[in-house]
Amino acid sequence: MSQIHARTCHICEANCGVLVEVEGREILSIKGNPDHVLSRGHICPKATAIADLQDDPDRLHKPVKRVDGDWQEIGWEQAFSEIAARLTDIKGQGGKPAMYLGNPSAHDYGITTQVGQLRRAIGLKNLYSASTLDQIPHHVVQYHMFGHVSLCPVPDIDRSQYLVIVGGNPAASNGSIWTVPDFKKRVKEMQARDGQLVVIDPRRTETAKLADAHHFVKPGTDTALFVAILKTVLQLSPELNDVLAALVDESWENIRPAIANFDLPQLSAFCGVSTEVIEDIAQNLCDDKPGAIYGRMGVSVTEYGTLNQWLIQAINIASGNLNREGGTLVPEPALDTINIVGRGSVETIDTARGEMPNIMGELPTITFAEEMLREDEERIRALFVMTGNPVLSAPDGARLDRALEKLDLMVSFDMYVTATSRHADYILPPCGPMEKDHYPFFFGPLAVRNYACYSPAIFDMPEGEKADWEIVAELAREIFAASGQDIPNIREPRDVLDNMLQSSPRGMTLAEIEAEPNGIDLGPLMPHLEDRLLTEDKKIQAAHPDFMEELGRFANSLNEEQPDTLRLIGRRHVRQNNSWLANSKRLQKGPNRCTLMINPADAEARGLADGDMATVESRVNSVDIIVEITDDVMKGVVSIPHGFGHQREGVELSVARENPNVSINDLTDPESYDRLSGNAVLNATPVTVARMAELVAAE
Repeated sequence: MSQIHARTCHICEANCGVLVEVEGREILSIKGNPDHVLSRGHICPKATAIADLQDDPDRLHKPVKRVDGDWQEIGWEQAFSEIAARLTDIKGQGGKPAMYLGNPSAHDYGITTQVGQLRRAIGLKNLYSASTLDQIPHHVVQYHMFGHVSLCPVPDIDRSQYLVIVGGNPAASNGSIWTVPDFKKRVKEMQARDGQLVVIDPRRTETAKLADAHHFVKPGTDTALFVAILKTVLQLSPELNDVLAALVDESWENIRPAIANFDLPQLSAFCGVSTEVIEDIAQNLCDDKPGAIYGRMGVSVTEYGTLNQWLIQAINIASGNLNREGGTLVPEPALDTINIVGRGSVETIDTARGEMPNIMGELPTITFAEEMLREDEERIRALFVMTGNPVLSAPDGARLDRALEKLDLMVSFDMYVTATSRHADYILPPCGPMEKDHYPFFFGPLAVRNYACYSPAIFDMPEGEKADWEIVAELAREIFAASGQDIPNIREPRDVLDNMLQSSPRGMTLAEIEAEPNGIDLGPLMPHLEDRLLTEDKKIQAAHPDFMEELGRFANSLNEEQPDTLRLIGRRHVRQNNSWLANSKRLQKGPNRCTLMINPADAEARGLADGDMATVESRVNSVDIIVEITDDVMKGVVSIPHGFGHQREGVELSVARENPNVSINDLTDPESYDRLSGNAVLNATPVTVARMAELVAAE
C-alpha cells in the first residue's frame, strides 16, 4: 500500500513543500503540497528530479579509489584510513591542504553542522566556495552596512506595489538570496492589486515576460543605471523619512555630493536605458506606494558587483523603502543564525596573485587554479571538494582541469563522477536524497515570509551507505587520530539543530516543528531593522569608505572607450540548478537548451542561421555551440546557459552526455574580478562569434 509523505524539496532556495507518494522504496509521484505554509502548492519541474537522483543507476553507492586510472570500490574504513594517512604524510612534508565547498552542500544542514570539525582536522588555511562565484558582494555590503554578513533585507513582494528586478530571474530560480516560491502567482497577486513589476535585463527572461515593463540594459553597465536611479531619487526625495533618518548614520550625507557629480544623460548612454525610463522608475519608487529594487546574479558577477549591491541598498534607503512593509525587510526565522553565529569578516589575504579580499575566511575562487599551479612551498597539494563542481562553475574551467591533475591528493564528496570529481583519488558518495532529513538552514533567513519546516527522511538508509554528515564527521575523526590529536565526539545534526532552534529568539524546539509536516507559519515580515542591526552604534553605516572609493573608480571608467565587441551572459532554466541536475531524465526531456542565443541582427552580420554551429571565442578559450537566433537577447549580446559541459572524458553521467553541450565557464576569464569582494566576473565577457569552420578531409 502506498504512503504519502509531506516533505520540503531541497533542490533549490525556494524550499517548496511537496507530497511524495511511495510504495516500499519506489517513488510513485511528487506533487506540490497545497497546505505548505510558504509555497502554497507551487512546484516546479526540479522537484520531480528528486526521484531521478534517488534511483539514478549512475549514482555511486560505495567509496571508490582510483587505481591505475580505473575506479575500484573499497570499504569506508579503508577509504578513511588511507585518506588520513596520505594527508598526514603530505602535511608532514610541508604540503598545504585546501577545501572547496560547493552546492548542493548549502541545501544539506547536516553538512553544515559537521564541516567545521573536518576543516580543523585538515588544518585548513585555504578555503574556497561557490560564494565567490555568486553572492559574496551581498555579504560584503551587509557586513559593512548592517553589521553582519548575512543580515539581508529581502523584497516583501506580498505587500509591494512596485518591484524592480535587475539581473535576476526568479520565475526560473524561485528566488536567489531571496526565498520566494510560487513567484509567478505572487506577481499576479501584486498586479491584481494594481502593483507593477519592472524587469531590467539584457535578455527577455521568463521573469521579464511576466512583467508590466521590460527594458534592455547593456551587460556589465548596471552600475551606471543604479547611479542614475539613485541620483534621480535623491532629487525627488532629498530628505530621508523619519524612520530611516533615525537609523542611518551621518555618512549618508557623503553620498549626495558624490552622486550629484554624475551626468544623467552620460549614465543613460553608458547603460542603454533611456533617461525617461530611469526617471519613471525613480518616481515610482518615491511615490507613497511601497516598492523595492532587487538585483541578483547579473549585477553581482560583474566588475562592480559589490558597488552594485551597495547602490541597491542606497536606493531603497533614499526612496524610503528599506525597513518598510511592501519594501525590503529582514526576516525573523525560527532558526536565526544572525543571533547565534559570528558577524563574519571582511579582510584581505596574500595569494599567488597578490593581496586579495578574504570574505568570511574564504579566498576568491578566481585564484584557485593559480594556488595549485604555483611552484613554491605554498602550492596546494591536497584538496577536499565538498559536493561542488568548480570545473564547470569557475572561470576558465579548462585551466582548472589542468591544475587538479597537479594535486598529490584529491578527495571528492560526491554521488557522481563529474567533470571535477573525475580528477579525484577518492570519491566518497552520500546516500540518496530520500534517506536524509532536511531543514532550510540558510534559506529560512531569506524567505519572503517567516516560517519553519522540518522534513524527516522518508526511506531507511541501505546497509553500507552513509549520509553526508556521517562521512564528514568520521573522516574528520580519522584524520585527527592519524595526526595524534584528540578525537572529538560526534554530535548528530538533529541535536545541533534542536539546540540552535531553542537558542534563537523564538525559542522553538525541533519536536514542535517536526509535529507540523506542512510547516509553521510565523507571520509576515515586519519592520524591525532597528532591533537587528549589529553595527557598533546600532545604525546603518551608509557610506563605507571602500564603497565611496569604488564609486570614484567607476566614475573615472565612464570616460574610458568601450570596446565594440559582443558580450557573453549566462542564463538558467527552470529545469536546471547549476550542474548537478543534468543527469535527470525528467529534466533533460525536450529540446536541447544548451544553445547560443544571439540577436537576429548579430546573426545576420556573421552569416549565421538558426541551428548552425558557431565558434565562440574569449581571451582564454573557445567552444563550438548550436546557434539559436532570437530577439529575446538585445543586439550586442549572446547567451550560453550555466551548468553544462559534461562531455569531458571520464564523466560518468549517461543522461547528461546524450546531448551536445558546452560549459560557459570555459570562456569566462579569471583575470576579471570585483575588486572589493574578489567575486569572479561571469557576466559581460567579451567574445567573438563566427560560423564554425567545416573540417575538410585531406585529399
